[in-house]
Amino acid sequence: MDPGVRWVIPLAQAADWDERFIGGKAAKLAQLARAGFRVPDGFFITTQAYEHFVEGQNLARLIRMELGRKPFDSMRWEEIWDVALRIRSAFLATPIPDALAQTISAAVEALGSQRPLAVRSSAPGEDSANRSFAGLHESVVGVVGTGAVLDALRVVWASLWSDAALLYRQELSLDPGLSRMAVVVQEMIDEDRSGVAFGRDPREPGRNHAIVEAVPGPCGDLVDGVVDPDRWILDRSSGRILEWRHGDREGEEQVGPILETVDLTHLHQMLLQVESLFHWPPDTEWTGRRERFTLLQARPITTASQESDDQRTWYLSLRPGMRRLSTLARRVADELIPELEALGDRFAAEGIQDYGDQDLADAIEERYAAVEVWRQIYLDDFIPFAHGVRQLGIYYNDLVQPQDPYEFVGLLKGQQMVASRRNQSLQGLADLLRMEGALAEALQQAGELGWQETFREVQAIPGGQQFVQAFEDLRSGFMDVAYGGERLLDRPDLLLQTILEMARSPAPSGTRYAASDPSAPAVQDLEHRFLEAAGSQRREEALEVLAIGRLSWRLRDDDNVLVGRLESQLLRALGLAVDRLRAAGRLQEGTQARIPAAPALVRALRDPSGGMVTLPQPKSEQAAQQGAVGESPRQLVGQPAAPGLATGQVCKVRGPEDLGRFRAGEVLVCDAIQPTMTHLVPLACAIVERRGGMLIHGAIIARELGIPCVNGIANAVELLEDDGIVTVDGYLGTVTVGAPEFDLEGV
Repeated sequence: MDPGVRWVIPLAQAADWDERFIGGKAAKLAQLARAGFRVPDGFFITTQAYEHFVEGQNLARLIRMELGRKPFDSMRWEEIWDVALRIRSAFLATPIPDALAQTISAAVEALGSQRPLAVRSSAPGEDSANRSFAGLHESVVGVVGTGAVLDALRVVWASLWSDAALLYRQELSLDPGLSRMAVVVQEMIDEDRSGVAFGRDPREPGRNHAIVEAVPGPCGDLVDGVVDPDRWILDRSSGRILEWRHGDREGEEQVGPILETVDLTHLHQMLLQVESLFHWPPDTEWTGRRERFTLLQARPITTASQESDDQRTWYLSLRPGMRRLSTLARRVADELIPELEALGDRFAAEGIQDYGDQDLADAIEERYAAVEVWRQIYLDDFIPFAHGVRQLGIYYNDLVQPQDPYEFVGLLKGQQMVASRRNQSLQGLADLLRMEGALAEALQQAGELGWQETFREVQAIPGGQQFVQAFEDLRSGFMDVAYGGERLLDRPDLLLQTILEMARSPAPSGTRYAASDPSAPAVQDLEHRFLEAAGSQRREEALEVLAIGRLSWRLRDDDNVLVGRLESQLLRALGLAVDRLRAAGRLQEGTQARIPAAPALVRALRDPSGGMVTLPQPKSEQAAQQGAVGESPRQLVGQPAAPGLATGQVCKVRGPEDLGRFRAGEVLVCDAIQPTMTHLVPLACAIVERRGGMLIHGAIIARELGIPCVNGIANAVELLEDDGIVTVDGYLGTVTVGAPEFDLEGV
């Protein structure tokens, strides 16, 4: 090792080391220790150790490749999460070089090999006043033994590349390629009181206040939001108690404060002393009382300003912990989904076609308000709960460390979603047409006679009555949804065309994923592997993670469909309003009902004496991004979302009309697979999407069916031509334009 390189630095020797090598957290702890504050003993693993690990083990090359798939500033959250998962999996699967591992082991032995330790991030710049990464990087506590420390070290190193940390760097326009990570390894201090203390109120920094919060037990329970703290407001100058609020802690009697006046006096003096040392009001974490008081961390107070538009809190909300996920599971499954379903049922049952203009206006207002409310609930509850699937992926990979970082997706197979039940109904109708050739032939005439006339005639053909009844049940039960600004319930012609196309194509085997990849383990095998890796001590926790992950995946599809039903019922009411106003000569012919037009239509219905009605025009499609027009690329590069290789003709699906023209064996090219169009996927030989992510609908369904999928291709819809031949490589994440230059037979 170069004599100028240090991998490990004891706390007692660290005060003279630059933050570039030991990170912000470690540098401040070292200065606090030198100034005489009591801090936990420990050592720091430098950024030089991190660089030795990533450069020597080829991880740096992997990181560059993952971040180089497309411009970093244009990556969506789902794509960044995929990058983070792959990097994390690679970090955990890569052994720490022997020399580095031995150096760290010696430092652990010096502290005491059986002593519980905390392994915490200390990235350079992590605790600055303007760019705080607080909470974005991981900590692992209660670690015992060298092996556990090395495992925890890789977890903390990998968190430098977490989705939340990468999104924050993207917001701040920081180059992630320059990121480095030092790590703090400290003794765990077991005390009966812990908390945080602020030299100024972070919410109102202009006031002469200091803030103290305390909980029974470890400080992590407060920082993670597990336990509600007691809270004091102190006079910043004198330390006098101005206000106290008791924490709301289940099972605890509402007695006196958990800290005494002497403890608060000590904390106030500590805040002043830390501010004198660093010359800024501190945000501190502490544990213990009186003579056992220990300072765990000190950093500048960061307050998100309107100018900085700091979204760190939102990024953290994208990955709620298990407690929050458990709460969301109950709220979403037991309250929100039933409420959303019941509201859709009520709207569908209302005979609004018989309403007068004023009542119809009321109905539109109610539906419009409901859509707005549920779109917000979708952001506040459904999207955070979708992290349950991602949490399952991280948890599974940490335990099992599979070669394929997306192996856990196999655990999601077979979930009975609304869209799954719809697709089964579609397949049942297609199967009936396969058995009844005369019926299928008669239905082909629907385009000439109209579907209603055709349906009247086919009921005399064997299987006809059964088909018509099942078709109507399918429409009323599953197609009352909005897609592309239209009600699919109003387009039975598109649905019939899809069923006819399914009948012409080979019947699915039901096990296409297993058939296409013989090495893919069955769901039961994956469960066994997962629970075996968890062991008896973590079995219950693993089962909870699995249950929440599956529920999260199922409901993230159902919630889309059910919100789409509310939009459909709003469009139904808007369509009636448009028809009435057009009949009254107040709307031009060809005007369509669109959701943004709801307020204008309500005003027009309430004012029958008004003149011509002007509705807001739908936004025109965004111009193709620079380089898209006139380009004729030979190969497009995206994310390998589902393995496989297939060649076929392109069919671009951009709106409802395209649903009816999609043919079996074509390559489905679209912006993103929506739950309202997943019935097309079994017909496709491959999928290409603009939107990226391994856990979006198209990728998951493609993997389950054994269909190659490449997503995350900007301008995919603009760059690829309808009916053009492409080869989709789901292994490499490429789409090659033109006739293949190789023989695909036997692939």
